[in-house]
Amino acid sequence: MDTEPDDPVTEADLHAWLDGELPEERRGEVERHLAGNPDLARRFERYRAQRAMLQGAFGPLIDRPLPAALVPPYGRAPGWQAMRSRRSFQAVAAAAVLLVFVAGGAGGWWLRGWTGGVGGGGAAFVADAVAAHRVFAVEVRHPVEVGADQEAHLVGWLSKRLGKPLQAPRLAGKGYDLVGGRLLSDARGPAAQLMYQDAAGRRITLYVRPASDAPDTSFRFAQDGNVQAFYWRDNGLAWAVTGDLDRVTLSAIAEEVYGALNS
Repeated sequence: MDTEPDDPVTEADLHAWLDGELPEERRGEVERHLAGNPDLARRFERYRAQRAMLQGAFGPLIDRPLPAALVPPYGRAPGWQAMRSRRSFQAVAAAAVLLVFVAGGAGGWWLRGWTGGVGGGGAAFVADAVAAHRVFAVEVRHPVEVGADQEAHLVGWLSKRLGKPLQAPRLAGKGYDLVGGRLLSDARGPAAQLMYQDAAGRRITLYVRPASDAPDTSFRFAQDGNVQAFYWRDNGLAWAVTGDLDRVTLSAIAEEVYGALNS
């Protein structure tokens, strides 16, 4: 006797799976669907990274009511402040992004957030990353020590010096090609910088150094003048993606890096 085919996996199923709200009997089917669709799986890994970024940056705000100025004057049913659904969290997070941006102004560090991870110095780590970016991104003749034409040597050398397996993520999908990289040092020891450039000559850098093996894949954001950075820790390394780009563009590149490192 023929059996009926499994129900098709819907977008709602995938989001419920990501949020841990999918019924147990449905989970296997969704995971098989993701395993057979790598592009879809990568997209949902990016969603996971975005959610981790929001939770890491704005999680403490979830128990606070929205400011009165951001709440529409209609529809305030009794108990509206107690809403804790996924949609209300996203609304609070979106409002928080706006409020922090306005409060932060155009210059100076803001939204540092991360004080743990790389030896307890997240702010120091991203400050080192931005300083290295400022020094080398403007170099014309000597932006890197080892060029992209020796990528295998570059990656092997930096991996050995960092004591962790390193890779140079492919960012052509975002319009950036590898220029090369160099070995650096900071107060905690060896660090590495990988540099990428787009067709217009704009450069971004990835700053990497060993970190604790404790997982902390939440994205953090920092800004110093016109230079911005997203940074996180994963697989025993701390990463910072830095550039003179708008936040949305740099966030997309950081997600691409994260996805490439975990594909």
